[in-house]
Amino acid sequence: MKNAKRALIAEDLMPLGEYGKIRRAHRKSLIETKANRRMHVGPHVTFHFENYDTMWAQVQEMLYIEKGGDAQIADELEAYNPLIPQGRELVATMLIEIEDEGRRRRTLATLGHVEDSIVLTVGEHPIAGVPEDDIDRTTDDGKTSAVHFIHFPFTDEQADAFKSGNAQATLGIEHKNYRHAAVVQEDVRLELAGDLD
Repeated sequence: MKNAKRALIAEDLMPLGEYGKIRRAHRKSLIETKANRRMHVGPHVTFHFENYDTMWAQVQEMLYIEKGGDAQIADELEAYNPLIPQGRELVATMLIEIEDEGRRRRTLATLGHVEDSIVLTVGEHPIAGVPEDDIDRTTDDGKTSAVHFIHFPFTDEQADAFKSGNAQATLGIEHKNYRHAAVVQEDVRLELAGDLD
């Protein structure tokens, strides 16, 4: 396991002045790391698989940009700690990305509850994505949010199959208005396998 840390605490964070000195180099190295933690599914959806390192970087950036002090630290930890995998799960931020604002608005209006239709399949084992339940991300009129947080809880058998690489893994969306899937490439599988105990 590459990084066994399951929670980010205030003592893990760098003072803003120190972070500012390494910020450019850290952001550059993080881009390379994130490349193997990202999957595109269909024309508009990207999954960014999170871990302790990506959440550390996210919190440091928020603090650096907003400079909200100790009160902000507590809020950021509360918001981002749930996205750190806990050993028998993968966790992803799902983004629906459409550049044209009008087209994006129209598309989101057709994708209500898309967050309930995400499936990671390992061999013949489907793992239903479980959306973070912090808020309802689909409005009463059926419009979904462009950002969702999805947990994929593994059984021991599923985790072993994923880590071994002996079974093909696919990530799919099975919404009536967006049915697409993508194979988890080997470099991505190897990176994500480090999130599983």
